[in-house]
Amino acid sequence: MAGINSFMKLFLPKDKIFYKLFEEVSVTSLEMAKLLKKMVSEPSFDEREKLLREIEDLEHKNDDVTHKIFTELSRNFITPFDREDIHYLASAMDDVADYIFASAKKINFYRVDPLHESFGKMAELIVQGCDSICKAISELKDMKNMRQITDALVKVNSIENQADDIFDLSIERLFATEQDAKEVIKKREIYQVMEIATDKCEDAANVIESIIVKYA
Repeated sequence: MAGINSFMKLFLPKDKIFYKLFEEVSVTSLEMAKLLKKMVSEPSFDEREKLLREIEDLEHKNDDVTHKIFTELSRNFITPFDREDIHYLASAMDDVADYIFASAKKINFYRVDPLHESFGKMAELIVQGCDSICKAISELKDMKNMRQITDALVKVNSIENQADDIFDLSIERLFATEQDAKEVIKKREIYQVMEIATDKCEDAANVIESIIVKYA
């Protein structure tokens, strides 16, 4: 408790901007993940195209907010936690959004039918990962509910492991059942990018864990 109190004394009102910006990025990433999940259950290519545009708009929004984080980092001498952790967390969250967008782009670019594969399972795990990161970040500003933060981080780790398993099984099934070599290449690449999105969620969780170990 003493550590938290001494940590809180460092705050100046202007420092709260970092929490606001990180929360905004995490919420937007979760919105992107939900749209990706919706996209892989949409039978119409035209409708998937519309969802892709929505995801792209949100990705651009997150880029702008990430830029604001780096700008604030260069302006503020006092920060709520280590400057390198702010940089690492911003970069990790930006990567999550980038790989969600990349997954959506590849699904439409390759014109695969995502309904009959394991894309839905991967998309659901990405949603769960983003939701857990969102919950953890929302508690960073005061660190009062440490159990919620740690539970969220443990869940992200579990999600990443599940994604690895689904990726391996999906690739094994793909090579066993798909006769068209082009389809194998396209679908494997989509699975890979979606799996990396869960890796990036774990990267963000690792930075958050580093922060709470230092300050809680």
